[in-house]
Amino acid sequence: MLPLIVLVGATGTGKTALSLELAARLASAGRPTEIVNADAMQLYRGMDIGTAKLPIAERRGIPHHMFDVLDVTDEASVADYQVQARAVIGDILARGAVPIMVGGSGLYVSSVIYDFRFPGTDAAVRARLEAELAEVGPGILFQRLRQLDPAAAESIGPHNARRIVRALEVVELTGEPFGSGLPDEGATWHADTRVIGVRAERAELVARLDERVEGMWRDGLLDEVRMLRERGIERGVTASRAIGYAQAIGELRGELSQGQAIELTQALTRKYARRQVSWFRRYAATTWFDHDAPALIEDAFALSVR
Repeated sequence: MLPLIVLVGATGTGKTALSLELAARLASAGRPTEIVNADAMQLYRGMDIGTAKLPIAERRGIPHHMFDVLDVTDEASVADYQVQARAVIGDILARGAVPIMVGGSGLYVSSVIYDFRFPGTDAAVRARLEAELAEVGPGILFQRLRQLDPAAAESIGPHNARRIVRALEVVELTGEPFGSGLPDEGATWHADTRVIGVRAERAELVARLDERVEGMWRDGLLDEVRMLRERGIERGVTASRAIGYAQAIGELRGELSQGQAIELTQALTRKYARRQVSWFRRYAATTWFDHDAPALIEDAFALSVR
């Protein structure tokens, strides 16, 4: 059985670069490899600079999947992603190639690699909750969720309105806790799944992330967002709230200065990275490597072919 290789870790730890090097090593060893995206924002066409999406010209001829599959007006769905990514991985394995799934969107990764079935939805319940959200804001709904499912509220936080609504919907429909939407991490979907984590010291990671955000503005994020506004990003429930994009939209609207937009994006990126670290730390079977370890590529390769 061919393995499913999964590279996880906080944003800015070099997962993309490692995936390319690992794919090249595996190909040289006679194991063709294809890469599958597990970054929710890289699913969107045109959202390139702000997501650090690898340009096609830099993909070394390695097939890449689950990039640029949504318009910015589409709403990203973990349930849809699970179905599509598993189908892609199944096709890769059927071709005799090794899939490498790469990304830092924890729930997206978990939905694919672990045995997880999504609770159903009810359009009427969802519409009622979303109408209430629009009327009273997320704070009231979050307090309700804290009473009904404290663990879910703690995991989701008070600002993620979409997940607060989803959690309340699940609680209402099932009569059971939402459980913060976590899959059962005791059983994997693909029997030979090997998870490799990449980490960095907090101080170094903060510096890397702050510089990365400044680089986004230098590299033309505002021009990218101007183009995306013409495509309707401000109507996109998911895309318009992406870190960096929401702040760039605010700057273009005159609601934020450039300095404020950059500082807010840096703060939110650091907070997101902390959540990623906490999320992936739960993956008991993960083998962790420092991003700057001299033998990183060799050790990751050895784990992939053992």
